[in-house]
Amino acid sequence: MKRFFSTLGISIVTAVLSLIVYDHYQERSQKSVAENSMPLSVVPTNFPTTNSEALETDFTIAAEKTVHAVVHVKNTSVSRQPGNMMELFFGGGAPRAMIGTGSGVIISPDGYIISNNHVIERASSLQVTLNDNRTYNAEVVGTDPKTDIALLKIEAEDPLPYIPFADSDAVKIGQWVLAVGNPFNLTSTVTAGIISAKARDLNEFDNNPQSFIQTDAAVNRGNSGGALVNTNGELVGINTAITSETGSYVGYSFAVPSNTARKVIEDLLEYGNVQRGFLGIQGSGLDAKRAQSLGVDDTQGVYVADVEVDSGAQKAGLQEGDVIKNIDGVSVAKFSDLTGYLNAKRPNDVVSLTLNRNGKTLVKEVVLRKIDSYTLTDLGLTVKNTSKSQREKRDVAQGVIVTNVNNPDLSDLGLDGAIITQVNDVAVNNIDDLKNIIENKYTGPLKLTFVDRKGEKNSILFR
Repeated sequence: MKRFFSTLGISIVTAVLSLIVYDHYQERSQKSVAENSMPLSVVPTNFPTTNSEALETDFTIAAEKTVHAVVHVKNTSVSRQPGNMMELFFGGGAPRAMIGTGSGVIISPDGYIISNNHVIERASSLQVTLNDNRTYNAEVVGTDPKTDIALLKIEAEDPLPYIPFADSDAVKIGQWVLAVGNPFNLTSTVTAGIISAKARDLNEFDNNPQSFIQTDAAVNRGNSGGALVNTNGELVGINTAITSETGSYVGYSFAVPSNTARKVIEDLLEYGNVQRGFLGIQGSGLDAKRAQSLGVDDTQGVYVADVEVDSGAQKAGLQEGDVIKNIDGVSVAKFSDLTGYLNAKRPNDVVSLTLNRNGKTLVKEVVLRKIDSYTLTDLGLTVKNTSKSQREKRDVAQGVIVTNVNNPDLSDLGLDGAIITQVNDVAVNNIDDLKNIIENKYTGPLKLTFVDRKGEKNSILFR
């Protein structure tokens, strides 16, 4: 028994000593870890942010502000359906009403409405229906086929809800937006998405360069002319187009920036036409392949291929081979960045260009000049004077170049980008010659002789 208690006592003492040693070791280990951890900064997994828009965005406020200011536009046009071969070749036939629909955006309480030109073109009558089902006849104040913008006016009894403009240059990729319109005649439809890209050109090699805002907000037929708004309910764009093999939305839609649309309607109201500032260069955007072929180091920017005579660019000292990298502090990565910015400018505005010339950075102040162009309204063709390099490339002595074909009947005839050299077998040196022939001597059939983009000479007779 005595031996048992002796063994038990030794065990107890050993256990107590073990606990004391363990506690001492733990205290030193924790102190060592704490001392070694002092220089390290603690980084939380939930990063703080000053903008919780992505987590707290409430689209209901923007929808409530805008849905009553977007209207349904009904376009009624009258065409004649040929009933026999004589009517097919010489015109005529039974009149037939055709109806198209789209959207519009009220931009002032007194009834001014923005829409797309393609929504209202060739209309015999236009009817606008508000979100409360009131209907009004609309008049066309003016149109600009180049930007696909139209300005309408209705006379309402009371002040109308409207959407204020935002600065479309300030929108950012990834920013939330809403598309408000009337797809498939479903009035007051709101869809949400983000800004997917800016300064998007759908016709990179066209003579009518574009600069759209791209979004993934669902847009379908009938949305054209509707509003693209930010989460404050402000207008950042006019929904205009989609790219699709089926004709329906597949994830991409495009809007005319609000800065461009606003400038167009202000010009239409003040001048009756659009005043465009002309830089005076011919050029293209750059990528690795083009840069290599042109012998330049830049893979982004606008390469100046030609400087037009008496233009602001020539007077400012721009030269062939310059690469435009910046305009008024706005980065220029591609041609549509440049044209998109210039779309909001007028003649006599001054822009500051930052250039790369043979590895040196230069800054040039350019005074924009008025674009010298002329539109053959009956044909839907817009032309402007040609530069020496344009004529040399086509091997022609004179002519005016077609910059826009706003007539689907002529879209496949090779006129887009063509140089018209003669009208009714009379030489055309500039747009003044063309004006004189059209306005003073055109009383019958009209024959256009032109050289297309491929350098082939053609003639078309219009009766």
